[in-house]
Amino acid sequence: MKNKLIVMAIVACLVSCGGSRKEVYKDPEAPVKERVEDLLGRMTLEEKVGQMNQFVGLEHIKANSAVMTEEELKNNTANAFYPGITDKEVAAWTEQGLIGSFLHVLTIEEANYLQSLAMKSRLQIPIIFGIDAIHGNANAPGNTVYPTNINLACSFDTLMAYRIARETAKEMRAMNMHWTFNPNVEVARDARWGRVGETFGEDPYLVTRMGVQSVKGYQGSLDSKEDVLACIKHFVGGSEPINGTNGSPADLSERTLREVFFPPFEAGVKAGAMSLMTAHNELNGVPCHSNEWLMADVLRGEWNFPGFVVSDWMDIEHTHDLHATAENLKEAFYQSIMSGMDMHMHGIHWNEMVVELVKEGRIPESRIDESVRRILDIKFRLGLFEQPYADVEETMKIRLCGEHRATALEAARNGIVLLKNEGVLPLDPSKYKKIMVTGINADDQNILGDWSAPEKEENVTTILEGLRMIAPDTQFDFVDQGWDPRNMDPKKVDEAAAHAKNADLNIVVAGEYMMRFRWNDRTDGEDTDRSDLDLVGLQEELIEKVAASGKPTVLVLVNGRPLSVRWAAENLPAIVEAWAPGMQGGQAVAEILYGKVNPSAKLAITIPHSVGQLQMIYNHKPSQYFHPYVAGKPSTPLYPFGYGLSYTTYKYEDLNLDRKEIEKDGSVGVSVKVTNTGSRDGVEIVQLYIRDKFSCVARPVKELKDFARVSLKAGESRVVNFKITPDKLAFYDIKMKKVVEPGEFIVMVGASSDDKDLLKETFTVK
Repeated sequence: MKNKLIVMAIVACLVSCGGSRKEVYKDPEAPVKERVEDLLGRMTLEEKVGQMNQFVGLEHIKANSAVMTEEELKNNTANAFYPGITDKEVAAWTEQGLIGSFLHVLTIEEANYLQSLAMKSRLQIPIIFGIDAIHGNANAPGNTVYPTNINLACSFDTLMAYRIARETAKEMRAMNMHWTFNPNVEVARDARWGRVGETFGEDPYLVTRMGVQSVKGYQGSLDSKEDVLACIKHFVGGSEPINGTNGSPADLSERTLREVFFPPFEAGVKAGAMSLMTAHNELNGVPCHSNEWLMADVLRGEWNFPGFVVSDWMDIEHTHDLHATAENLKEAFYQSIMSGMDMHMHGIHWNEMVVELVKEGRIPESRIDESVRRILDIKFRLGLFEQPYADVEETMKIRLCGEHRATALEAARNGIVLLKNEGVLPLDPSKYKKIMVTGINADDQNILGDWSAPEKEENVTTILEGLRMIAPDTQFDFVDQGWDPRNMDPKKVDEAAAHAKNADLNIVVAGEYMMRFRWNDRTDGEDTDRSDLDLVGLQEELIEKVAASGKPTVLVLVNGRPLSVRWAAENLPAIVEAWAPGMQGGQAVAEILYGKVNPSAKLAITIPHSVGQLQMIYNHKPSQYFHPYVAGKPSTPLYPFGYGLSYTTYKYEDLNLDRKEIEKDGSVGVSVKVTNTGSRDGVEIVQLYIRDKFSCVARPVKELKDFARVSLKAGESRVVNFKITPDKLAFYDIKMKKVVEPGEFIVMVGASSDDKDLLKETFTVK
């Protein structure tokens, strides 16, 4: 009996230690759920909490540490991030299985190295690497840089959004990166905000359509070596900050949240997005990072979100040191976790303090298990346990391949908006044999946009290079203005003005500066908000002096936010809005200027006359302009949402509804005849808007509810069909219940949101 008890004790010990227990989590044939539960049961509390923490990469720490004094390293969190902590200590924690994720890892070599450290840990749980691959994996040099999201949105091409996301996912996995902090599905409602360029614009419906396709493109089925985890962000309200600055408070009604800001996030969840990032800001007094209503009630309770929530850049800490809703860091972590946070980006205090909170009984270990399950689930689904490394030899077969560069070029062509043309475009090379080119963005990689690292020269076609490529027999006289709009040389401005007199035509490439490697010099991008929308520096003076030559002057804009180019709109014959068109953008701009490509893009965001008009959106409430401005600019935009010119013309006629009366659950078929009345083939973006004529609460004057990209040969006509379904008529009533209300609805179809561009018909819901 005694011997039997000894044997039983040994067996029990072996089982409790995992010594004889089958390691189900290492079995690729086992169901993911079973693998997760098996691994979770083997983990210590410290290992679990480590999975919930993300660190910046070792090379990032080294790079900052190399240029900082000992005192700066001790106290500075903005650059070194981890005061008093070395890269060697972070490496040791990785070996101990105490770090679950890294960001700011920019090379395959570092990713593989960090993964090798994780493989030395007790349980060999692989790292998941996150990166801001906003328009291609552009933060990591040597990848395809596509146009920025605002440019992509102007194409109204949802299939292109899917295609870019799919190709980006392949390039990321080739570098052992698994998680993109994109799509940004915030609805941009303030042009002063520096992050407009990484959004899909001002309209909830367009943002939703582009965001859903991006999620699907990134994630695929989340079970292959070509899939990455998408992250819908930033939840929520940060794109309408009270003063236009990133991270400032948002004071938004529940109605506005549900009508404007929630739809793209809810649709992203339904499309399968498995991670979500909360917003920097407080929302109605409660920081988003500790907002239980957002994370628990809405996200998980209403939308049944199954993935994990990640914080933004040390924003949990900011509930303490910025928002002052937590007395200390430990309390900040407590509030955030208990409100629904799953992963912390980034910092050294998380592991210690969260473990203490569990041991003190304030946070149940079961709550920690919830988060870790969600994180492990993704790691298993992405196959990281079976393939923690990427092949260095294979990586460049995928990155920057010809197919991906061709996509970048096509996307740029489709997203560049022709704002004004009084006959000078397309350029006639036989007429304009000598062209002066100038401006800060004429020959600079700034066309790559925010969230991009500098590339090798041969990987980027600047606008000047594109012009020389497309018109090789034209003499281009380039007057360099440097890249920095804040420090332009007045002598160079005068030089350009002098050269302009001797040219047949002049091209000024102006706008903003967005490149992150010169963080403090930027005028656009994250944390680069503005109190006006005018051209920075001497750019306005440059345009006016060049135009004073009397020679035709074309303005090309490279920027992320709408700019108030009032003088140019009134005085120049042609304006092209290129946004940040990516590494093939110079060729695309040149092709449009010379008519090799017929522009088709439409504005995804309104361009106001001045900053004083903000908030200026097309889908405003009826009373917004009841009392017009008595001085200054009118109550109309400089260029409206949905607007964009072509080198051909289109005629809209025969707007028909297949019925004039429906039940609440009924639908209406809409048809319109569109004819290319010009001499060139083209693509027209046909837009459908709806207005609820009378309703129990004030509703917008119009809302985009559908659109179609229609290819038409010269002289060709086509009937374009839409269907209005109940979901396109529903809204939140007085009691915040979603309803379809009886009454009359106005259907508007046309070329932009401007009333003069729209045909109208009505129908009634009984």
